[in-house]
Amino acid sequence: MLSGYSANDIVPIINREAKRFNLHPGTEIKLTGEQEDQAETAAFLLKAMVIAIGAIFFILITQFASVSKSLIILSEVIFSIIGVLLGIIIFNMDIVIMMTGLGIVALGGIVVRNGILIVEFIDAKKAEGMPTRRAIIEGGKTRMTPVILTATATMLGLVPLAVGLNINFTTLFTELNPHIYFGGDNVAFWGPLAWSIIFGLSFATFLTLMFVPALYELDYVMKLKIARRKNLKRIKKLNKK
Repeated sequence: MLSGYSANDIVPIINREAKRFNLHPGTEIKLTGEQEDQAETAAFLLKAMVIAIGAIFFILITQFASVSKSLIILSEVIFSIIGVLLGIIIFNMDIVIMMTGLGIVALGGIVVRNGILIVEFIDAKKAEGMPTRRAIIEGGKTRMTPVILTATATMLGLVPLAVGLNINFTTLFTELNPHIYFGGDNVAFWGPLAWSIIFGLSFATFLTLMFVPALYELDYVMKLKIARRKNLKRIKKLNKK
């Protein structure tokens, strides 16, 4: 029996070889078991992700009364998914559909909160009478520290779970020996979830501080141009009369 292979490594080989196999009429080859379980899990997580994004979008619409601002904040979810996939590719890790998917769903709430901090602060400064572009600069600069601190604290808190840090607290107090070791069965289960959140949050946090203010500025410029065009059309109509 060969070791070091997963079902995702073997299945493509079986499918390739099955195409060359001469089958009797009415006979077909179908892979079941783990592949069916993976497909069902992926479908469930996709449905959960859509429901979560829909709920977040509804709440953002209620809070900001703006579709464009809600979409700007939700764009961070896409950034976080890209970060998860990049991290898995760079470090050559396996994708565990269930736990990686749960990590991505959990990321949706974490990264959206960082975007809300920036957008809400910009709106508050605009309400105080500050020009929009100046408010955008102040928002990105002022909210940089809390966003970075929140993300860093979350990622550092997940590192022990990601590496499988184990401490025996019983022997720590009875023998003054915590028996610290890394790995174990728990890291196989919780590791993919923790690494997904770490990869996605690190990537999304960096882009949040850059792209959210930039997208806010782009939205402001586009609305300004649309308003100017409408005013020009009104002026032309008045001149014709």
